[in-house]
Amino acid sequence: MATGSDHYREAELLLNRAGCDTAEDAYIESPSEANTMLLTAAQVHATLALAAATALTGSGCGYLDDPEIRAWREAAGVPDA
Repeated sequence: MATGSDHYREAELLLNRAGCDTAEDAYIESPSEANTMLLTAAQVHATLALAAATALTGSGCGYLDDPEIRAWREAAGVPDA
């Protein structure tokens, strides 16, 4: 099973495969069927990542040395304090 940070990375990868470097690039006027599938899959992964991140905020899992928190910080490109 993928972690939230895994879903975040997969969403980024799928967006890049669809040729999107920024969130604004995902608003393609007439995307190809392949790009539509990539963007849809990216949206699913982004939603799962958001759900996982939201769940972490209420779990008492706020310590920077927690493995899941470290994985999120790494996925988001946040340097260690």
